[in-house]
Amino acid sequence: MSQENVEVVRSLYAAWNAGEMDAVRDACDPEIIMRTPEGWPEPGPYFGRDAVVRALEQLRETFDSDWQELISDLVHVGDRVAVRTVWHGVGRGPEMRQESTPVLTVRRGRIFYVEFFSDHREALEALGLSEQDAHADS
Repeated sequence: MSQENVEVVRSLYAAWNAGEMDAVRDACDPEIIMRTPEGWPEPGPYFGRDAVVRALEQLRETFDSDWQELISDLVHVGDRVAVRTVWHGVGRGPEMRQESTPVLTVRRGRIFYVEFFSDHREALEALGLSEQDAHADS
């Protein structure tokens, strides 16, 4: 099941990068919860698919173009998947580059819970791993 969860997360990022917000919405469980890191413009947490997708769309509207770059392997433990990313945004001001590691919980083939970590090590610790463990699994 863990590899299936990795593919759900990989598909989510592919949909985001393709600008397919309907596919992003479909990837989210109706009862999804999203917790944002400290310092985000809208602190959350967000409850439910509509609130989460609305928050993501508002963030996306800040830029003329944006994309998520996956800068690590997807690490999975049970129903949770972590991936280190850089969110790039261009247009309407200076270029933005924000690194984070979201930990996504997948249930019944959909994203059920997302928590963003500014510190990659903290995200791995949330999975019960160290950076050494994560590299040994790759």
